[in-house]
Amino acid sequence: MRLSDYPELHPILYGLFLSMYLVTVLGNIIMILAVSSDSHLHTPMYIFLSNLSLADICFISTTIPKMIANIQTQSRLISYVGCLTQMLILILFGCMDGMLLTVMAYDRFVAICHPLHYSAIMSPHFCAFLVLLSFVFSLLDSQMHNLIVLQFTYFKDVEISNVFCDPSQLLNLACSDTIPNNVVMYFVGAISGFIPISGIFFSYYKIVSSLLRLSSSGGKYKALSTCGSHLSVVCLFYVTATGVYLGSAVSYSPRNCAVASIMYTVVTPMLNPFIDSMKNRDISTTCHRHLIHDSRKYVPIHCFLSSQKDYEGNKYEGKNGSNHSIPRRY
Repeated sequence: MRLSDYPELHPILYGLFLSMYLVTVLGNIIMILAVSSDSHLHTPMYIFLSNLSLADICFISTTIPKMIANIQTQSRLISYVGCLTQMLILILFGCMDGMLLTVMAYDRFVAICHPLHYSAIMSPHFCAFLVLLSFVFSLLDSQMHNLIVLQFTYFKDVEISNVFCDPSQLLNLACSDTIPNNVVMYFVGAISGFIPISGIFFSYYKIVSSLLRLSSSGGKYKALSTCGSHLSVVCLFYVTATGVYLGSAVSYSPRNCAVASIMYTVVTPMLNPFIDSMKNRDISTTCHRHLIHDSRKYVPIHCFLSSQKDYEGNKYEGKNGSNHSIPRRY
């Protein structure tokens, strides 16, 4: 389904979604490179952040390129195999996002509530196990959705009232009796959503309880600022995703569902690196330092000064006999 039926708006939508996609990929790649290039950031929190950025790149690459191609070619067709593949990958990395957000909440819980045992609990092997467990759980969730959808019989030509192959939409389009499968589908969705939300809620309940016992206001502010970016991403992702997934069972509105779907499939992955970098001083410092360091590599050689006298701001004679003023602070 198109977001707009007005042809004059299609070039604007094309440029908008292409820009958002490029910004998302570039921002998340910078996040991954910043974590991998700085040894001081090789800690569990930043390792989880880099994995979240990788999952966001794959998540948005599942829907936006196809949407951009549809706008450019004025064709909204997708094959049956392509639709199932898109749904499989979308659920895989969408669930991966939720699981990683849960793991990050647990990491913050251990860091704030058990700081003396943090290094022993969040060991590199345990962090790798948590990332692998998140991927396996997400893969099982996506396969269960796919197996349920494969049990349905569809007409040859159907219309999906969304900008991608949403599993809840495919259930509504099935020809056969979908009540038992609907129950199973929403049960699986509730489990895949209930477990991460419960883990996040429990972790932050313990964090708030520990902060209330602190007497230092500086310690409270530091802990809250550390968790602020994570809470922002959690709220943005789960409010929109849960509303789309469960809202279709209560009151269905194709246009509102499409807009909300764009919020959690496009806007959330785009905002994640910016929220993390703005709220996290270590990430922003690393990015700033590397950008300045890399830019100085390409300064022309004639700009380097040969003596301390030139550095102090005096003039020197160039090849053509002209005098050039050297800034006092280069």
